[in-house]
Amino acid sequence: MGKGLSLVYCDRTDIGRKRSNNQDSKAVLPPSGPQQYRTRGWLFLVADGMGAHAAGEMASAIAAERVPLVYEKTAQRSPPLALRHSMEQVNGEINAKGQGDPELKGMGTTCTVLALLPRGALVGHIGDSRAYRLRSGTIEQLTRDHSLVWELESAGAPDAAARHGKNIITRSMGPHPRVEVDIEGPFPVADGDVFLLCSDGLSGQVADAEIGLLAAELEPKEAAAALVGLTLIRGAPDNITVIVARAGVEEISKTSPGDEPWPMSDPPTAQPQAAARPWRMLALAAVSFLATLLISPWSDVPGREWVAATIGENLMHPISVIASVGCLVVCLLSLLIAWIGFLPAAPVSVRHLMPGKQIGKGPYRSYECKASQALLEGIVTSIESAADGLKEQDRERTLQLISSVRQHVAENQFPEAVMAVADAIAIYTKTLHYSRSGDTAPGRPAQP
Repeated sequence: MGKGLSLVYCDRTDIGRKRSNNQDSKAVLPPSGPQQYRTRGWLFLVADGMGAHAAGEMASAIAAERVPLVYEKTAQRSPPLALRHSMEQVNGEINAKGQGDPELKGMGTTCTVLALLPRGALVGHIGDSRAYRLRSGTIEQLTRDHSLVWELESAGAPDAAARHGKNIITRSMGPHPRVEVDIEGPFPVADGDVFLLCSDGLSGQVADAEIGLLAAELEPKEAAAALVGLTLIRGAPDNITVIVARAGVEEISKTSPGDEPWPMSDPPTAQPQAAARPWRMLALAAVSFLATLLISPWSDVPGREWVAATIGENLMHPISVIASVGCLVVCLLSLLIAWIGFLPAAPVSVRHLMPGKQIGKGPYRSYECKASQALLEGIVTSIESAADGLKEQDRERTLQLISSVRQHVAENQFPEAVMAVADAIAIYTKTLHYSRSGDTAPGRPAQP
């Protein structure tokens, strides 16, 4: 079993170029050693807050802080159960905070979590932030967007989705006391697999194939910087958050028939009060049987003659028969219920996920992201257009790099071309960061 310590990652967030505050949050919970890796693995989280004033920022911050904490505290559960429980609990906490303050009412956040475990990559998901896996020139979206546009496209109405314009989130963490959490995986992990989590500030401006190209060809630190930088070049109307993680040999997933299955629900709690019911039924049966004997037409109970004289012998006999039969029926039913109550309780079925099996329907989409002239030209065109706004020296250096990219492509030297693209993006990003100063700055620098 791997130790989980060969993974390399980088996480970045940026306010973008239009927003006044950053409502995105992120978290990484690394294992302290091999034993912790086996029990809870690596945990990566991206959250994109929604709400007026500081509500969205607060909601995403709560998710980023609390989900990893609750997940770690409930590590005795199976990983999918712990992941679902942590997200459901934090949803309730955000909802309670929103209900307690009128200015925070309705606040919410997306929340996409990746747990990288010895058995594979497990994803918990609410909203339209995304989790991807990159392997062998293909990028796969492991999550489905909880958005109106996605629903329209899934229903076979891509034109309606395109006309709709602004996306509407159909599921998020916080606005309601309960929320449905998508659990996907575990997806197999191979040496060199790259996993990427991002908010829609990135995926809305950079195509999936472009994301895959940069994340696959560059080291995580350079890839994260290039992806954020390319988003800034294209206007970055929203906050941007990205986590890039490359698995190594120690994260290769392995399963065997001898592995324990993962419980998908908690065992039922005992109900001791139910044990008293059979004894009550036995007592009722005894009373009913005694009443049957007393009111039977053949009973010699004292006072029977007086009752017969009062209502008449003709009525007394049928009344006694009906009443005694009724009591006997109650007696028999009580005995039956008591007998059932004394039977051992049937075990409540707990669903399990067997080794090698997966839950969910992911991956949902996949695109080829191998380096190609068309793919690189789309990125280069964006950089070239943005270079017009740079100072002369930076502009000349950027244009030189663009020329170098095209030359490398013509010579089929695609790794060199991607590195040149990253260098060109870095020039623009550095210039933008230097221009951000004072209260009137359009944003703050990306945070490592």
